[in-house]
Amino acid sequence: MAEEATKFGEEAWVDVLEAVDKTYAELVDYQEQLEARNSELTLLRSFLSSVMSSIHDFLVVTERDCRITDANASFCAAIGLESDAVIGRNVTDFMCETDRQPLLHMLQAVLTAKTGATVEADLATENGPDPVEFKIAPRLDRRKRVIGVVLTGRPLGELRRAFSDLEESHEELKQAQGQLVRNEKLASLGRLLAGVAHELNNPISFVYANTHALEKYLDRFETYFEKVQAGASRAELIELRKTLKLDRDLRNLRTAIEGARDGSERVRSIVEDLRRLSSDGSGEFAMFDLVETAQMSADWVKRGIKSDFEIKVEGVDRCMAYGRRGHIQQVIMNLVQNAVDAVTDVQDATVILNLSLEEGRAILTVSDNGPGIPDEVRTKIFDPFFTTKEVGDGTGLGLSISHKIAEEHGGALTLETSAERGACFRLELPVKGTS
Repeated sequence: MAEEATKFGEEAWVDVLEAVDKTYAELVDYQEQLEARNSELTLLRSFLSSVMSSIHDFLVVTERDCRITDANASFCAAIGLESDAVIGRNVTDFMCETDRQPLLHMLQAVLTAKTGATVEADLATENGPDPVEFKIAPRLDRRKRVIGVVLTGRPLGELRRAFSDLEESHEELKQAQGQLVRNEKLASLGRLLAGVAHELNNPISFVYANTHALEKYLDRFETYFEKVQAGASRAELIELRKTLKLDRDLRNLRTAIEGARDGSERVRSIVEDLRRLSSDGSGEFAMFDLVETAQMSADWVKRGIKSDFEIKVEGVDRCMAYGRRGHIQQVIMNLVQNAVDAVTDVQDATVILNLSLEEGRAILTVSDNGPGIPDEVRTKIFDPFFTTKEVGDGTGLGLSISHKIAEEHGGALTLETSAERGACFRLELPVKGTS
């Protein structure tokens, strides 16, 4: 009996060692996977950093005490300081003295109310005071607690000087319009960044939390392995395994790995969408699927809004059109964003994108159930600088640029007159190139 018990104990011991070796090998494999994911996240941070550095508008991030933790290159260049000299200072230090206290009051109001605000202040630049429109948004942690604010600023001085120059020369008018078109594109990118930051925050936070859990599991397994290597008895190892709760950790280990993988895959998907958006911004005319472009445009606008209403894409499943996909995507995003703005305060808000093919033309309509467009402004809706929004909420160039892009593609952008409620814009595009 003693010999059988000894033999049984030795076999159990061999089984335990084999299980430990297998677990250790799995941990090594998991560690390699985590390192690969970490490398992907590093590339993502680099990509976002390059996006921030290319933005013409100002972007400033602060803590609750209004001290700057990050600022983009445009802001630092405007005030004539390096980034290191800006970090840690109060954001109001860089405003003209008369605007410091009003800006501080607005920042405190945003921190208290957890809602965004817009304020104009003169920035103290190397060339003197420069008026800037700042949009202030609260920064929230995972528990929805305010940890600071994000300020995005658009310099107004250049825009106002452009208005003055437009009255002097038609040639200068065309040059100023070209500059404003570029600014409008960058403003659209700035609006996207808020949605991108929100989309990235959730999966990155999930990966971060699971990484901490894996680190905790690794510490426990290392403690166990040290005892094994030190020659601890089987009884001691069994007791240690219970104390460290290794069986539970083994069950949770795969869940943590799968969670980290899912978060990383979500981040990769968002980055792929960003790459597609940036790479399609220009190029030669080619065939593209208008349905896919409309869906992607709706998704990007949806990412940047707080409301949970649905933006529907209806009609045909495939609708090939001819043109520059990136330019058409800009048009669609502008139409969808305008529709979303129109239904902000509407109950049962609805935005619908409908696609169809009619007589050799690809047709996209963007409709909403908002208050609609009054008859007296319908004839001006595509005029440059005309806007029905509040001052500071738009340049009045979005529809004008979209109308011009549609014409350059051999198509048309019109405002439908048959909409019973709300507004309905119709975009027509050719389905093939002209020889």
